[in-house]
Amino acid sequence: MTRTVKIPDATHPITIRPTGARVTVRVGGTVVAKTDSALSLAEASYPVVQYIPLSDVDQSLLERTTTQSYCPYKGDASYFTVNTPDGGTEADVIWTYEHPYPSVAEIAGHVAFYPDRAEITVEPA
Repeated sequence: MTRTVKIPDATHPITIRPTGARVTVRVGGTVVAKTDSALSLAEASYPVVQYIPLSDVDQSLLERTTTQSYCPYKGDASYFTVNTPDGGTEADVIWTYEHPYPSVAEIAGHVAFYPDRAEITVEPA
């Protein structure tokens, strides 16, 4: 299957910069990630997304799923479910581009959380 690959440009810009602040992510009240190394990805008119190094996520809470999606600007996304110690489950709340397209290569090794299903706090530096 041939997939369309699009390059960010003036009509659909994507910028990636260090967040420069501590980012904490909670799911069901449980801290799942805490980092000073997040990247802020701004894409077109979408809200800015925090991409967190996978190494700064409590991987004992993660379960890889078979869910996948495709973005013509970033590539193939894989997903994780978070299982909290109190028995809570938030299915496919995390996505990652393990092999992103070259124009967004910086997000390799990072994950993002759906902001309507996780509490994402960015503390000013």
